[in-house]
Amino acid sequence: MSQWSDDPFHAVRIEYLLPHEIRAVVSAVPVAYVPLGTYEWHCEHLPIGLDSLTAQGLCLRAASAGGGLVLPPLYYGTGGGHGAYPFTVMMETDVEIAGLLRKTLSRLGDFGCKVAVLFSGHFAPGQIEMIRRLADDWNSSGSGMTVIAFAVSEIVDLPLAPDHAGLFETTLLGELWPERVDLSRLPAVGASEPTDRHDPSHPIWGVMGADPRAYDAATAPGLVGPSVDWLVANVNEALRRQDTTS
Repeated sequence: MSQWSDDPFHAVRIEYLLPHEIRAVVSAVPVAYVPLGTYEWHCEHLPIGLDSLTAQGLCLRAASAGGGLVLPPLYYGTGGGHGAYPFTVMMETDVEIAGLLRKTLSRLGDFGCKVAVLFSGHFAPGQIEMIRRLADDWNSSGSGMTVIAFAVSEIVDLPLAPDHAGLFETTLLGELWPERVDLSRLPAVGASEPTDRHDPSHPIWGVMGADPRAYDAATAPGLVGPSVDWLVANVNEALRRQDTTS
């Protein structure tokens, strides 16, 4: 079996599509999702690409449900307190990333997209400020395309609070990429553990938030489903605003 036929989301991945297929999707639903993340330590039980994988997974499901195209995720991000951790590649400023995104938005408008979604699985303040600024600047420019910008942490009414490599991110990734969660890499909960999780000797070093060792895969659909619904609803609202102003 080919990678194409094995992928349930191949019809919305822009990098897989032939030009006539891109035209057909844009004609039907002129939306493009741009998933963002970074390379970042997420303790021993999760991949370093988690933020991008989470954003991509939710965007693929949103596009499959509501229409639109999904660009490959961008794995470079900025901001946060894990820049010096192992296997992390964090840009010190947003200058390079913002340049890439501005060019991407310009071309998506040329392709005929009416709404572009900057959706970040990395939700450090610097990253969120960057995508909001890009959206505000773009929308004030008078272009015919609307840009909306969100982070995973901004999804409302979820049963778990956002965190870094904790129960929230472990559960979310566990539904989107179940083979990439390995709790066996973490020691059992001890009777007495250090309080400082930035201490490399801590058994869940770098985790911020609820302990991921409480992960229950059965709860994962209740986190992913509402997240996808929320994302689709925001995109549809942006499309409705476009329709009323055009």
